[in-house]
Amino acid sequence: MTALRLSVESLIASPNEAALAEQISEHLRVTTGRGPSPSEARSWERSLPALARDLADAGLSKVEMLVEYKLPLTSKRADVVLAGVHPRTGEDSYVVVELKQWSRAEPSDQGEHLVIVDGMPGGEMLNPAEQVRRYCEYMCDFLGVLKDRPQAVHGAAYLHNAMDLDVDGLHDQVRDERSRLFTKQRRGDFHNYLRERLADKPGAEAADRLLSSPVAPSKQLMAYAATEIREREQFTLLDEQQVAYELVMRAVDKARRADFKQVVIVTGGPGSGKSVIALSLLGELYRQGRTALHATGSQSFTQTMRRYPGRGSTRIKNLFMYFNSFTGAEQNSLDVLICDEAHRIRETSTNRFTPAAKRTGRPQLDELMAAARVPVFLLDEHQVVRPGEIGAVQTIEEYARSRGYAVNRVSLDEQFRCGGSRKYEQWVLRLLGLDSGGPVAWDGDETFEVRLAHSPQELEAALGAKPGTARMTAGFCWPWSDPRPDDSLVDDVVIGDWSRPWNVKKDRAVGDAPPSMLWATEPSGFGQVGCIYTAQGFEYDWSGVIIGPDLGVRDGSLVTVRSENRDPAFKSRKAVPDADFDQLARNVYKVLLTRGMRGTIIYAVDPATRNFLADLIPAIGTSALADASPPPLLPNSQLGI
Repeated sequence: MTALRLSVESLIASPNEAALAEQISEHLRVTTGRGPSPSEARSWERSLPALARDLADAGLSKVEMLVEYKLPLTSKRADVVLAGVHPRTGEDSYVVVELKQWSRAEPSDQGEHLVIVDGMPGGEMLNPAEQVRRYCEYMCDFLGVLKDRPQAVHGAAYLHNAMDLDVDGLHDQVRDERSRLFTKQRRGDFHNYLRERLADKPGAEAADRLLSSPVAPSKQLMAYAATEIREREQFTLLDEQQVAYELVMRAVDKARRADFKQVVIVTGGPGSGKSVIALSLLGELYRQGRTALHATGSQSFTQTMRRYPGRGSTRIKNLFMYFNSFTGAEQNSLDVLICDEAHRIRETSTNRFTPAAKRTGRPQLDELMAAARVPVFLLDEHQVVRPGEIGAVQTIEEYARSRGYAVNRVSLDEQFRCGGSRKYEQWVLRLLGLDSGGPVAWDGDETFEVRLAHSPQELEAALGAKPGTARMTAGFCWPWSDPRPDDSLVDDVVIGDWSRPWNVKKDRAVGDAPPSMLWATEPSGFGQVGCIYTAQGFEYDWSGVIIGPDLGVRDGSLVTVRSENRDPAFKSRKAVPDADFDQLARNVYKVLLTRGMRGTIIYAVDPATRNFLADLIPAIGTSALADASPPPLLPNSQLGI
């Protein structure tokens, strides 16, 4: 956790608010690699001095102010955390303060805790009282220093520019003592609130303990997660799925009893149930009172986990992290860290926005393995599709052994397949040259359909007629434009007189099109073409794949054509040599071609490639595709796992 520490006395003594804002800006640049927005800088110039004056007037000049306090394992920051001593108990006491310059706001009818702010663009916002309540709850869930003392944390929203009538109705949304709301009209009440929780004694030691606290899920969160994930029975493990699950649990139990670190590597192709097992493990570990987190390297995948298993519960959402969340995690702070989609692990957690001072060169694998006594890696080696991704079994195993850790491997491919067709996956591997033997004709599978479309129109129409979920994807062979000013998408994927837009780039909806992380799960995602960065990690009943001109034919085999690829990640030959591009491009199509659970329809832009595939795949209309009603979807089907 990082924060800029300021004493109330020093802040009041500073006559230059602009210099204060620049000091905080520099802190933000060093710790996050980004500068502040103009509104953030204005807030520091105006709101922080106002809060400092209130603290001084309340007789609390010795309280420590932690400005822009970063919540553990997230990028979220609380405006100010006041650290000090409780006036009655003498123990550490903390007050989280959310500062708002709003002059007018009113409740929105769009949600229980949403408000509309006068003059503020962007639509509804969360009531700051609810915002600060959630910050308090999160701190108690993840900070060891608060493990048995959740009562030590309090929260308040301070609207120092507003009168009560200016924000009429916002007080009605206040839940408890962690979500108090004060206006300038209630300045005296705010002073009393602070004095009841903080004494005029130095808060430096309390601040030290907060900033150096071990990070781990609390017992309260563990009990809550067990109920929400495990007892809801969202996932049912069948046959060999349960076998693989118990193999992992056995390794976890063995490492705990012997007090040593054990690395578990679980490999499996698409549909093998890796993520179902991961979530079942998460629930069972919490039921047993152990600390565990789930992490991936994919924003779309993590956001979908937060949306479905974590639906309706902010606390459950917080169990789903990213690989780069563990740069400052304490050694063995968790019992288990479940690294799903581990083929997405990168060399380091730094990127081009990371400040030079933060570029330690520490391998991301080291961060993940250090964080837990049992790191579990679930991966499919044929899904490494980006430069810099190193999530291969050999790499993980060699690194673990170099650190002296025991390694246990579980292969799901050798035991079972949850959805789709194992025969089809092998056919795809041979088609793309990722397995030996060369391409062969598809001779059918009673549980899986494969057909060739003569045009993109035929592909889209066939998918639209299918029962269940269907999506179109394509190789990255067309530009990817930003939305137009009128909030519409550009039809970038153009093939003859047929054109469609790519899925939305970012995490906000554009018109009727869902945000990128929901493209695979929201019905309105069918109207866009998914790219590898959005489709990876998800599955749907019917998959339509457009093979772009970056895959051609030579001497009876498919070859990659780099000049036809538009992915910016592959632009530099120095960063991505031709041999690496060839492997990554084949992996991209392997991922796209194995998203379907019931069938795949393929169209190739290049005529020679289309003719080549015509000798291997029956065309649409050759025989009727299965059109019976689909079987009932299990809850995990909506997750795409």
